[in-house]
Amino acid sequence: MTRKFCALGSLLLALALLRAAPAIAASVQQVSNWTGGVANLPSDVLMYVYVPDKVATNPPILTLIHSCDSNASVVLGQAPGLKSAADQYGFIIVLPQSNPSSLRCWTTDSTQVWTRNSGGDSNAIKQMVVYALSTYKANADRVYAAGCSSGAMMTELLLGLYPDIFKAGSSFAGMPAGCHGPNDNSSSATGYNGTCAGGPVNYTPQQWGGLITAMYPGYTGHRPRLQLFHGSADPTINYVNMAESCEQYENLLSLSTTPTKTVTGLTLGQHQGTEQQWNNSCGYLVLDAFDSINGDHGPSDDLFDPTYVVPFLGLNNTGAVDPEIAQCGDGSGSADGGTGTGGSGAGGSASTGAGGKGGAVGTSGGSASGGSLGGGGNAAGGSSGKGGGQASGGSQGSGGITSTQGTGGAVTGGASASGSSSGSGGSSSAGSGSNTGAGGNPPVTPASTSSGSSCAIGSSAHARPWVGLAILGLALLGLARRRRVD
Repeated sequence: MTRKFCALGSLLLALALLRAAPAIAASVQQVSNWTGGVANLPSDVLMYVYVPDKVATNPPILTLIHSCDSNASVVLGQAPGLKSAADQYGFIIVLPQSNPSSLRCWTTDSTQVWTRNSGGDSNAIKQMVVYALSTYKANADRVYAAGCSSGAMMTELLLGLYPDIFKAGSSFAGMPAGCHGPNDNSSSATGYNGTCAGGPVNYTPQQWGGLITAMYPGYTGHRPRLQLFHGSADPTINYVNMAESCEQYENLLSLSTTPTKTVTGLTLGQHQGTEQQWNNSCGYLVLDAFDSINGDHGPSDDLFDPTYVVPFLGLNNTGAVDPEIAQCGDGSGSADGGTGTGGSGAGGSASTGAGGKGGAVGTSGGSASGGSLGGGGNAAGGSSGKGGGQASGGSQGSGGITSTQGTGGAVTGGASASGSSSGSGGSSSAGSGSNTGAGGNPPVTPASTSSGSSCAIGSSAHARPWVGLAILGLALLGLARRRRVD
């Protein structure tokens, strides 16, 4: 009996020690030799990746971009829900890193970074994606981006500059792609533009759209969808920028100036929130704007919320084709990822509009029929009413420009639908995109919050059941020895 008892204790102890042995778990890893010999890339930009233990076949890629004075590990710590989703669905996270020792923001405001394949931070991040697609046998039809603050600005720039690579993005406190002030010397500017951050740059939807179409002249293929989050009391990047980004995409995606749906009464972190949704002609959600009422920069208390980000980007969808393209086509009117020329429809030839409000020149062109997008198609319904002034209590924008205060109007003039609320616990539909549900991931509650240019860092604890097994095994061994002595 004593031998059996001792054997049982030894077995339990062995199992416990095996359980206690350190496993090779997924973690952030630096990547070398990712530049592919491309010239003019910043020497201080580094590439990191998070590759989950179980990678999906032909996995999607999420490019997660940090804010100023941050790094790859910090931004992944700010997004525990996205990391958990990567573990669950098997997608790879690419983590670009600028030089945090120099307190450098991502450069999103210069002629170089606005030009395809011309070096600079935007091309560096693009090269990281190209490397990841090849090295990890990832899916070139499933590439996405998300970022906060400076990283959000880069996210919106990448969507505009490389629409042939990125299918969608989620921007937390960013600004429209190509934004620059009337006195900006964009040929030598670095970082983000302080005038834009302050909020007074106000173009027409056609001018905003023209800034993007000018980055890739003649492109008629699929344009990425965009998700926006912004705190109405953001003291760093003025809340008005979200309305301007909405106008840019209303034009770019040929959307109505009135949202398809408005959801009120949301809870975003510690604040109430409002969501405005725009569906395309195919009925898919392609522009999604969240207003964190009185929220700070980021907004930091609900950063990278997987409840909304994961289903919007389609990262919970395991199909080989982006879910929007699978439902609506790639710009040619062909669904299920079919290829086509994506030519403009009748009367869709582009014409150049007169510059104004800072001298930006926008292009306007008719949208193609059948759901395809012509070059820089005008938003249906004509010009957009603002209606989305800075919420009451908004503080002074950076760059010395005092933001105009309003009374908390909804972004882009969309009327608020009373009585509507978001469905809790609902499954996210990767096909329709019209319902935002939980997507199988719980909301994230960061461990700490902050305002200003840094964002909250989330943390999580992991249970260790092997400790109990080890203690039980040792106890059984000790008891067996004692009985043998007795």
